[in-house]
Amino acid sequence: MSATTIEWTDETWNPVRGCTPVTPGCDHCYAKTFAERFIGVEGHPYQQGFDLRLVSKKLVEPLTWAKPRMVFVNSMSDLFHGKVPMDFIARFWAVMGLADWHVYQVLTKRAPRMRRLVQRLVPLRGMVAPPQHVWLGVSVEDRKHGLPRIDDLRDTPAAVRFLSIEPLLEDLGQLDLQGIDWVIVGGESGPGARRMDPAWVRSIRDQCADQGVPFFFKQWGGVRKKKAGRELDGRVHDDQPQVHRAKYPGRREAKRRRGLLRPYELVRGQLTLGRGAACGS
Repeated sequence: MSATTIEWTDETWNPVRGCTPVTPGCDHCYAKTFAERFIGVEGHPYQQGFDLRLVSKKLVEPLTWAKPRMVFVNSMSDLFHGKVPMDFIARFWAVMGLADWHVYQVLTKRAPRMRRLVQRLVPLRGMVAPPQHVWLGVSVEDRKHGLPRIDDLRDTPAAVRFLSIEPLLEDLGQLDLQGIDWVIVGGESGPGARRMDPAWVRSIRDQCADQGVPFFFKQWGGVRKKKAGRELDGRVHDDQPQVHRAKYPGRREAKRRRGLLRPYELVRGQLTLGRGAACGS
């Protein structure tokens, strides 16, 4: 099990490890900093540092967790990285469909690819709508790179759409939050952390309140983020969308569902599981 200190989730799930930078928001990537500490350490999951890797044996993990939890998908990578194959992403989708007693939070900086692939994955046989327990989000660090992702997210089939505005690097100005269900804001942390102006955070908080969107303030960041804390104007903001998920079906049924993952076959964008059962069925 992968313990996490991320305030807005319970668990991390990393069948993909490693990534490559795409915008200034990646300059001080916490995941890269962590992974590169273990380059060359024999047997460590990040022995190869932050090179992109697919770890198929990790895919089944959510089906082994009985306790329902919020699951941050690929906290140490990006599911929609251009080098992650479509069939591997489809297997993710299958596991999320089968282990439906968890809520999955999928976050990306590659919003156009997410939009294209999810538009193919959602109409799988047995799925008449995006699954309620799969939340899709985009990072929004600045106006140039972050704001265009919001439009891609709006065009992506999803029951819950969220923005991770972290690290917030500048004033984002007026935000159109139509179709957005949750906003998370946080400052950059660690060595070299860039300053976040409180006025930028207040602007987003107030716009969320005006547009009826739950607002979650994660942290002020900085070199010593724990000392800076999480309070904004004297209070902690922990709002989130309503959670929808199935009940845990029991150990026997969970084991049966694990068996559906093999063999698998991707045919014209559809992942078939076992005896004709499909993702989301």
